[in-house]
Amino acid sequence: MLDPAVLPGFVAAVVLVTVAPGPDNAFIAAVALDRGARAGLLSAVGMALGMVVHVTATALGLALVLQSAPAALDVVRLLGATYLAWLAFTTLRSAGSRPTAAHRPPPDRNLLGRAVLTNVTNPKVILFFAAFLPQFVRTGHGPAGLQLATLGLIFLLVGLAVDAGVGVGAGKLGEVLAPDGRAATATTRLAGLTFAALATLLLIDAVR
Repeated sequence: MLDPAVLPGFVAAVVLVTVAPGPDNAFIAAVALDRGARAGLLSAVGMALGMVVHVTATALGLALVLQSAPAALDVVRLLGATYLAWLAFTTLRSAGSRPTAAHRPPPDRNLLGRAVLTNVTNPKVILFFAAFLPQFVRTGHGPAGLQLATLGLIFLLVGLAVDAGVGVGAGKLGEVLAPDGRAATATTRLAGLTFAALATLLLIDAVR
């Protein structure tokens, strides 16, 4: 069981961390601008499911393994960069042949999986959890693994709420712009460029 005294500070820190712009928010906003609020919500849920993997890994101590194996981190970064680069390519390619708002296709059925994969292949998330969550674990309040899992669950729920807000807000903005063909093409290109920027950042981390 968690020490109740740490909860206010932990929740406040989590809110600040999740509200700050980052790769997850950028991915969700890009998808929502391009495909609408429902797509943004699906992406937010996918990011939350990806965090389940990171929280579980942290609670089991796998984060320490990754920290001690730089080569493994580089492989994960390269996989993530490759995937985001592919998303950038396909999104930018579709910008020139974007359908009208009346015939706009439904959100991609694979959006959930895309968001999960994007989050899981970002090693910074698991390293962040490995450094952040243990700060709020207290002796005498149950197994450390259980405390880490509980803290991770709280982080996940707060993150889901923030990401869902980003997805809905960006999706509504995209819907407002959708009737204008040029504006719709611009939002699609913006989404593609966002994916490309995220891929570049992961690649730079791998090269370092």
